[in-house]
Amino acid sequence: MKKGIIIVVLTGMFVWAIYDLAFDSQDKQQAQDDAFTVEEDAAEGSGGSGGSTGGSDDNTETDSVGLQVGNIAPDFQLKTMGGEQIKLSELRGQRVMVNFWATWCPPCRAEVPDLQKFYENKDIEILAVNLTGTESSRSDVQEFSEEFGMTFPILMDENTEVANQYQIQPIPSSFMIDSDGRIQFKALGAMNYEMMVQEFEKMQ
Repeated sequence: MKKGIIIVVLTGMFVWAIYDLAFDSQDKQQAQDDAFTVEEDAAEGSGGSGGSTGGSDDNTETDSVGLQVGNIAPDFQLKTMGGEQIKLSELRGQRVMVNFWATWCPPCRAEVPDLQKFYENKDIEILAVNLTGTESSRSDVQEFSEEFGMTFPILMDENTEVANQYQIQPIPSSFMIDSDGRIQFKALGAMNYEMMVQEFEKMQ
């Protein structure tokens, strides 16, 4: 009789230990899942999706120089292939598109015909900043521009200083700047003609 009671008690303790272990493990997993959900929500709330276009930034106009929509675009000065000096701030009063690109970049190659069409059809200044420091040679840029009939200014960023100033990572990357010198749209990746026109028409 005593032996039977001891077996029942031991069996009960064993079952309870298994249940307690399983329940505790489930609680921990639930806590981890909840923490992961909170982290995901926080990332989404902070704009951590890393989309290819940057037009969703807070469009609050300020006099601060920066790279967010509403900021004054950082000024820079570069030489064209022909040696002419062009300074961004000297184009104040006009709508400007600053496009960062390189000849070895397939999306850049795909975007150039739309850039040229945009330049020809709209009252826009395009500054095509070539990441010259990443090119095999300057002649590659010349040949590329002739192949695609590029008639807008091609600026030579010899040491990628301006690209670093604008924190360029993917190329092409473009900044649409209004006549007051403020960034109104930025695209991290290639734009097509329709998108260029759409963003152009939103600017002053």
